[in-house]
Amino acid sequence: MDNFTNEELLEIINKKISSSQGNIFQLRKDFEQLYLQFSSNHALKVEEEKIGEINGFKIYAENASDDHIILFFHGGGFTIGSTKDHLDLCGKISKASGACVFSIDYRLSPEYKFPAAVQDCLKSYLCLLKQGIDPSKIILAGISSGGTLVLSTLLSLKDNGVKLPAGGVCMSPVVDMLFQGHSVVTNRGKDWITPHRLNVLTKMYLKNHKAQNPFVSPIYADLHGLPPLMIQVGSHELLLDDIIKFHKKAKDAEVEVTFELWKDMFHCFQIFSSQIIEGQQAIENIGSYIKNVLP
Repeated sequence: MDNFTNEELLEIINKKISSSQGNIFQLRKDFEQLYLQFSSNHALKVEEEKIGEINGFKIYAENASDDHIILFFHGGGFTIGSTKDHLDLCGKISKASGACVFSIDYRLSPEYKFPAAVQDCLKSYLCLLKQGIDPSKIILAGISSGGTLVLSTLLSLKDNGVKLPAGGVCMSPVVDMLFQGHSVVTNRGKDWITPHRLNVLTKMYLKNHKAQNPFVSPIYADLHGLPPLMIQVGSHELLLDDIIKFHKKAKDAEVEVTFELWKDMFHCFQIFSSQIIEGQQAIENIGSYIKNVLP
C-alpha cells in the first residue's frame, strides 16, 4: 500500500463517506470498505461468542492471553460500524497490551435508537462478570461513539452499584451531543467529521431523548467515582474542545485521567495506523497504559 499524507487520507475518507450520504445501508458498506482498505495483515485468532442476540468476538494477537479482557466498543456514530471493520485496531490493541480483546456488535441506529447501544454494552460487561471474570481484570475501550459508550457504560454501572472495571480507554469520544465546542468551527476542513454529519447523527440516535441526558452526553454526568481513564484526541478534531472540557470536569471530579493530545491528527486517526506513525504510537501507548492499569 502506498503511503499517504494526512491531507490525502482526508480526501480519500471524505470522498468515500460523502458519496453514500442519505443511504444508511450504502454508508455502512462504504465505511466497512474504507476501514478494511487501511487494515494491516497480521496473524489474529478470532473466536465468536454471542451474548444473547449480540454478536461478540474474542480477538487474540499471537502474544495475547485471556488472563485479562479488553471489552471493546467500535465506532461509527452509533449508526454504522462493526467488529469486522475495527478488527485491525482490536488486533493491534491486543498485541500492544498482551490481552484478549472482546468486541461486540451492539445494536445500531436508526433501527435501534438510544438507549439500545448502551444496554447492549452494559449487558456484555455483566455477561463477563457472570462468567466469573474479576472486574479488576477487565478494561473498557472504545473509539468515537464507542468511546462514548465506554463512558455511558461506566456511568450505568456506577449508578446501579455494580463493581467497576479497572479502567476505560476512550479514543476521540463524543462527550457532548450539543457539540458546543468552538473547535467545531475552527477545525472545520481539518477533520473528516463535519457539522452536518454531527447533526444527522444526533437526529438518528436520540429519538425523543434530550442531548443533555448524561448517558448520551457524559459531560453532563456526575463523574465522581469513575475508574481511571485514558483519553486520546487529535488537535484537528471537531470534537477537540468538548473533549478538553470533559477532561477538565473529570479531573475536577478527582478521576485519574491520562490525557493525550496528538498534534495535527484527525478523528479516529488510530484506525489508519498502517499509514500514520502517530496512529501506531497511540496504540502502543494504549497498550502500555492497559498493562499498567490491569493487575
